[in-house]
Amino acid sequence: MRTIALLLAGLGLTLPAAAATPEESLSKAGCMACHAKDKKLVGPSFKDIAAKYKGQDAAAAMAQKVRSGGKGVFGPIPMPPNPPEKISDADLKEGVGWILKQ
Repeated sequence: MRTIALLLAGLGLTLPAAAATPEESLSKAGCMACHAKDKKLVGPSFKDIAAKYKGQDAAAAMAQKVRSGGKGVFGPIPMPPNPPEKISDADLKEGVGWILKQ
């Protein structure tokens, strides 16, 4: 891969940037400030979220919850809204899918 990148650079070309993983997108959006994959921080772990919604078609509802914010589902600490400027619709959809697979 490095050889290909060097050859393309010599031609004035570059490889397309690798797409961010769902975990990287969630981190960039600030989700990891309150959530972790397998332990409770301020909010529930992603594994606890996945367990709560196991067997349900919850992706759309979760995405809406992330967008609008809320409280009471996992305790009294509110989750602030997360607008598209903070996390794109595509990254949100991919991130919610990743969370549900934990």
